[in-house]
Amino acid sequence: MADLEAESVDMIHQFLKKQGFSASAHALRKDYKRRYDEDLPNGSGTSSFGRHSKRKADFNGSLRRKKYKADNEDDGEYDTKSSKTIPIQTKLFINNKFVESVSGETFETVNPATGEVICDVDWANKKDVDLAVRAAKKAFPKWSTTSGPYRRDLLLKLADLMEKHKERLAEVEALDNGKPYQVALNIDLVLAIKCYRYYAGWADKLMGETMPIEGKYLCYTRREPLGVVGQITPWNFPLLMQAWKVAPALACGCCIIHKPSEKTPLTALMIGYLARIAGFPAGVLNILNGDGPRTGEAITRHPKIEKVAFTGSTGVGRRIMKAAAESNLKRVTLELGGKSPLIVCNDADLDQAVAAGQLGLFLNSGQCCIASSRIFVQDDVYDAYVRKATAFAKKRELVDPMEDGHKDILAIQGPQVDKLQYDRVLKYIEAGKQEGARLCCGGARAGGRGYYITPTVFADVEDDMKIAKEEIFGPVMVILRFSTLEEAIKRANDSEYGLGAGIMTRDPAKALATAHRLRAGTVYVNCYNVFDASAPFGGFKQSGQGRELGPYGLDNYSEVKTVIVELGSAKFD
Repeated sequence: MADLEAESVDMIHQFLKKQGFSASAHALRKDYKRRYDEDLPNGSGTSSFGRHSKRKADFNGSLRRKKYKADNEDDGEYDTKSSKTIPIQTKLFINNKFVESVSGETFETVNPATGEVICDVDWANKKDVDLAVRAAKKAFPKWSTTSGPYRRDLLLKLADLMEKHKERLAEVEALDNGKPYQVALNIDLVLAIKCYRYYAGWADKLMGETMPIEGKYLCYTRREPLGVVGQITPWNFPLLMQAWKVAPALACGCCIIHKPSEKTPLTALMIGYLARIAGFPAGVLNILNGDGPRTGEAITRHPKIEKVAFTGSTGVGRRIMKAAAESNLKRVTLELGGKSPLIVCNDADLDQAVAAGQLGLFLNSGQCCIASSRIFVQDDVYDAYVRKATAFAKKRELVDPMEDGHKDILAIQGPQVDKLQYDRVLKYIEAGKQEGARLCCGGARAGGRGYYITPTVFADVEDDMKIAKEEIFGPVMVILRFSTLEEAIKRANDSEYGLGAGIMTRDPAKALATAHRLRAGTVYVNCYNVFDASAPFGGFKQSGQGRELGPYGLDNYSEVKTVIVELGSAKFD
């Protein structure tokens, strides 16, 4: 078994290198200072919680309080040449200023690794949304008519500032979200910065077309900014999901009311701070902390907001569509839930298939909308796949998110984002046991504090089991057996979701034919969880409406205007 585990770790390194991920991340700081009081148990998922971590000690010492007043001092200008670290903000960002909520209400944001409160954050209500919309409406006439090169340069400046402060942003992301610091630094920040730079490149290329219509007329189109838009982003990839929405909207010339998840508000506010430094005018980007029922509802129903973009659950997506229809028929784009199938054929490279399944499911503690959460494996390789997948899951490390120096950044796992999500995942694990799925490893909480769950693998799962039908959003791998590819395609498509899918086979014709038949917005062939700012992302069926990223993402934030000019009366005296 030890040889099998070593082989599994080595093959996933090689697979990740081919997909463009760094297979190792060097330690950024080695002056560790303090130990955690409790270690996680070994077994299904090992622990490195005994390491010293200066980063953790610094954050625990400076942020264990309800409100960090110094961080919220709004001192106006910022010296971009200074080595000063960017502060954590907890207020609302409206009209380029950090301000307290009108009501004075706050809510707590919690460190998932310990369950301790980080700080209190101001809570926006309807009046705060009104103030932000007023600022955005005031800014829109001038901002919407700025030149493409001007908006391009501002987006590039913002990306450069994120690059400059990426370690600080990754620290706060790890603290607030629970994902390992090295993952935030080497995956989330890298992709977010690339997204801003990608859409900076589009800002001066938003062009219309000329149409040769009948008669003596000149007919052409213009692509114009949509207006004031609302954006509601999730907690699983806070910085990255913010970039996916904010970058194309700014490139198009829209003004934004952005609500990050109430579970992870801190890094979104830091981007507002950097946007002001980059030179974005007041009112262009506004960031409001708050929950869905109050803050989100006020955004989706506001009559002066012309579009809302949302990433989150399918149930909330339905409520947003309803609110948009009942208010001012605002446009809606939705990226919602998924239960994505990964089909492993008999002729697949088995090590490659196991690596794809591991990356597809366990990335971000399983908290990924496109996770390969139904793995269909063909008869001849089923038992071998289950053995290898289980061996690698057992080898995953449960870590303190603030640590660095891990050799394999995609074989480490942080906690679930909060107790609600933690309890939800454990209930699904219990349902899998009760319904007769075979538990191969994991299936329990880990440690005495925080929201850690051991990497879990279920085999012999049937299609009608709860864990095979519903989105778990946690580190729970579900493996199902199939006999023929025709059967696998039919079962894969038999879901209300259609966000992603995958096929593992050495036969290119089989791969392409299957990819065309799978009802999903993204289909991976012999890989999984490959993301790029130029590749559109979105779902079929109840996994959403519209597409983000690529040139398609610009359609969400622009109107097409047709202009027809009469030419027949021209005189050539």
